[in-house]
Amino acid sequence: MRRGFDTLISPTSIASVPETPEELYERAKDALRAPPVEEWETWPFDGELRPKALLPPSEAEPPRHGEGGVGCWACDTADDEFIWTSERWRLSTTREPPGLPVVVILLPRAHYADPGDLPEEVAAELGIMISRVERAVRSVGEIGRVHVCRWGDGSEHLHWWFLARPARLPQLKTNLVAIWDDVLPPLPEGLWRENLAAVTKALG
Repeated sequence: MRRGFDTLISPTSIASVPETPEELYERAKDALRAPPVEEWETWPFDGELRPKALLPPSEAEPPRHGEGGVGCWACDTADDEFIWTSERWRLSTTREPPGLPVVVILLPRAHYADPGDLPEEVAAELGIMISRVERAVRSVGEIGRVHVCRWGDGSEHLHWWFLARPARLPQLKTNLVAIWDDVLPPLPEGLWRENLAAVTKALG
C-alpha cells in the first residue's frame, strides 16, 4: 500500500489549538533524552553527556539586540567596517579569526527583523545574493561545503551566516560545523585576511 505524507497527516489528526510553551514544558521536562552523540562521527567531544534541566517558559520572548533599529550594531556600523557592500546588502565577518577557513555574514542594508518582513523585491534578490556569496566563499579553494544558516535569537537585524567547511574533513560535516568553528584553533591572521580578500574579489 502506498504510504506518504498525505497518509500520515490528515485534517482530522491536526490539533485545532497549538501546544503552548507551558504544555510543552510539562510534557518534556521529565522526559528529556540524551541522543547517542558518541556514535556520531561529527560530534566534536569525547565523554559522557547528559541534558541540562529544561527551564520553564518565560513570561515573554526576551528582547533581541537592536530591536526596531535602536542600538542596532548593523545599522550603526559604517560601510568601511564591512568587507563588501552594495546598494542593498553588506557582508561582515567575525571580529577575530575563526577556526573555519571562512565565516561571513550577509545582511540587508535596511533593518528587517525576520525573513517574512522583507519587501518582495528584496526577498527576490536574497536568493541571488545567497548564491553569489556561497560561490565567493567556495572560490577560496579547498572548501568542501558552505553551510548557509540563519539564527534569529541574537541580533534582530536580519542576517545569514556562511560557514565554510574545509574539504576532505568529513568529521566536520553537518550543522555541528558551527561547534567545530569554536573547537578548531583560530586561523593565522594573515591566512584569514587572504581568504576574506578572495571572497571580496569574487563578489566584485
